[in-house]
Formats: sequence, C-alpha cells, structure tokens
Amino acid sequence: MICFPNAKINLGLQVISKRTDGYHNIESIFYPIGMRDALEIIPSDVGQPYRFFVSGILVDSHPEDNLVVKALHLIKSQKQIPDIDIYLLKKIPFGAGLGGGSADGAFMLTLLNKTFALDYTHEQLLAFARQLGADCSFFVNNRSALATGVGDQIEQIDLDLSQYRIVVVKPPFGVSTREAYAMVEPHVPEISLREVAKQPVSEWKRLLKNDFEPPILDKYPAIGAIKQKLYDIGAIYASMSGSGSSVYALFERNVPVKPNFGDCFVWIEE
Repeated sequence: MICFPNAKINLGLQVISKRTDGYHNIESIFYPIGMRDALEIIPSDVGQPYRFFVSGILVDSHPEDNLVVKALHLIKSQKQIPDIDIYLLKKIPFGAGLGGGSADGAFMLTLLNKTFALDYTHEQLLAFARQLGADCSFFVNNRSALATGVGDQIEQIDLDLSQYRIVVVKPPFGVSTREAYAMVEPHVPEISLREVAKQPVSEWKRLLKNDFEPPILDKYPAIGAIKQKLYDIGAIYASMSGSGSSVYALFERNVPVKPNFGDCFVWIEE
C-alpha cells in the first residue's frame, strides 16, 4: 500500500515561553500544502523485520533515527506486524521548516493501521504521533490548525487559501531548529494568531509575523533576499516557514509566477 505524505507551512510563529523541560511553548498556524513524498510498504520474505529503502533527496541519517522507522517500532511494540519492505521517495526538503519528516512518520502510522487492519482509533493514532515528534500529530488530521504547546496541541481552524497560488523557495542550505531557538527571545504576543488569521491576506504583511525571522535573516541574508524577491515578483504575502530555511509566498491565481532563484529548490502549486 502506498501513501503520499505532504508538507505544511507555518502561517506565523510566535515563541511564547521556555518550558522547564527545555522546549518552548509556541503558537503557529499549520497549513497543509501539496508538496509530497511517497511512502510504500510491501510484504517481505527475506527474514528481516523490515528493510528501509530511500530514494530522491539524499537522507544521510541512520535508518533507526528516521521517523518512519520510529513509527514502525511504536506500532510493533503493541502489535504483531509481518516483515515488510519500506520505500520512501523523498521530495520534501529537510531543514526547511516544512515538516516533511514529521509527515512521513505520521503517515506511516496511518499506513500501518490501514494495511494491517489494526483498528487503532483516531485518538490512539494522535497519541502515537505525539510520541514521535512535536508537530507529527498535525498530519493525522492534515487540516489547517492552530498549533500550541510545543506544536503538539492541535485545534482545527477554518482557513482556506485555495484561491491563492503557493510558492515555496528553499536555498541550498538548511537551518537547525536548535540553532533557531537559541537566537530568539520568548515573549507573550499582543494578538493571537487566531485573530490575525481572520484578517484579509492583504493585511498579513503587517500583522502575521514569524519570531524566527529577524535573527535568522540577519545571520542568513540569502533567506531575506529570497523573501524580498518573492515580493518583487508580485507576492501578496511572503514569510519564512517555521525556523527556515524555506520561504513561502501567496500569489493571486491570475498572476503568472515564473521565479528564477538559481540553485534554490522551487515548488509552485498547480
């Protein structure tokens, strides 16, 4: 069985406070986009519990550190799973603030549940996803949501950006999430993103902020140059997604978008 884990973008991100466990409480709006990986599992008869094959973007981490494999181990700790081969076609860049790894892990949970008729409830899948990573639970519902806590508390909101074309540009380098948090000073926002999101998109440039942007753009001016260029070619709103390094932009559907960003990764919504 095959599935297609999709990326997300962060519409604003506010770092509110540092927790006693070393993590941070945040507020952000997660919005799913059509950029996708492909994930497939098939029965195996070679006598190994699993084999993991990755193609597409090079993933240089150990298989046991991949959230797809971690999702498998979570399920196998409770259920009997036959030997399988796992194939991951990696198209969503990592170190980009797009949640590609989290999506792969969450979709693996759902894929195993469906393939082997494990009968886990939606709430049980959410609980597994929270064990995998902060924003994994978002991808179980995979709908626009206000994320709080460390990104694991998900509240669905009514937000539809289908009238806009989304463009994502990632420079040929990533930004460490740990590095990003070390550069930001937590603060309580004056206005909740829930209220900002209700404003017209034309007002977002003034209202919808990502707390990571000032320090990250100062250290990595190439990211700021990408953001400015997106505005120069007609974007209504542009922002870094999460802790970066990717920048997304919203364009009117009737505006032709043919960006030239050199050796950057560029994705344009159909």
